[in-house]
Amino acid sequence: MRLIHCADLHLDSKMESNLDKEQALLRRSELIETYERMVEYASENNVRAILIAGDLFDKSHIRKEAKKRVVAQIEMHPEIDFYYLKGNHDRCDFMEDGIDDIPENFHMFTDQGWTSYTCEDVVITGMEINADNVSTMPQRLALDSMNTNIVMLHGQQSDYDGRDGAEIINTTALKGKFIDYLALGHVHKYIYEQLDDRGVYCYPGCLEGRGFDETGDKGFVVLDVEDGVISSEFIPFAKRRLHEIEVRVTADMDINRTLQAAENFVTDVDSQDLVKFIITGERELDDELDILRLVHFFEHRFFFVKCYDRTKTLIDYDSFQYDKSLKGEFVRLVQSQDLDEDTKAKIIELGIRAIMGEDIG
Repeated sequence: MRLIHCADLHLDSKMESNLDKEQALLRRSELIETYERMVEYASENNVRAILIAGDLFDKSHIRKEAKKRVVAQIEMHPEIDFYYLKGNHDRCDFMEDGIDDIPENFHMFTDQGWTSYTCEDVVITGMEINADNVSTMPQRLALDSMNTNIVMLHGQQSDYDGRDGAEIINTTALKGKFIDYLALGHVHKYIYEQLDDRGVYCYPGCLEGRGFDETGDKGFVVLDVEDGVISSEFIPFAKRRLHEIEVRVTADMDINRTLQAAENFVTDVDSQDLVKFIITGERELDDELDILRLVHFFEHRFFFVKCYDRTKTLIDYDSFQYDKSLKGEFVRLVQSQDLDEDTKAKIIELGIRAIMGEDIG
């Protein structure tokens, strides 16, 4: 038997943090299209069930079109069972709002206790956790050791420094509970680790990256169950990937050499992807990095491009030692202060630009 484990689809996100209005609308639609493509993949590859481990949607208000498209896929594929566990972003029961009949192949969990469903060769058990039940959740879990057990939860590991807004899942407390596969949601990157001698836990990550904190391959996990043994494979599936690329420069590099250095990092990047350049290294005091030129150079090659200047200003303090100009006096004054070198360099750079009459806003 074959299943799909996905999570954190965040459908109907506005997608406006980086993109212009037209791009944001397109990406908003692409999130739902990727969900639809995933269901089609499931149909074409004999997937028996799809496990959605939370955050199917992104907020409490969901457009009717988005709800209809999600429900339509469930209704169009009665051969696939959908197991949906709400996450911390899922604040409404989308199936109960304007839906006449909940499809028989759609199954939900509650926060009132553990709920179990039998799906051919496996038992799928889940609970929506909150501040009231999270501490007793592990003790209340009772599974039959003779079954092949999949457990669904949405929350953050106690040792993972990541997103806020979800309850902490203590995986240590779930050891020895006869779990074969712990299907988790909330962490937006793929994580696959051993839970105990018997089972594993897995975050499939999000289905599509929405911001530059979600770079790399995104997709879902395919589970194959044979004779009680679960094997899994991560399937990259996002329409677009996000790339955060560090380009290190030296003080002797002009803008053309900087562009060439950036070019070397993106030769294999797909034109439909999103790219953020971070320029690091050192540059001369009077050498301003032309960020706009770098963005313009690449913006027609990719869906979206942005760039941040994280370079450090190289200050030759000796050259100002006997300089009697206002610049020299200013540099010597800052140099005498009890500040770290990076702070001194920033102050000197802004001060000299002001002295030279440049706009420092």
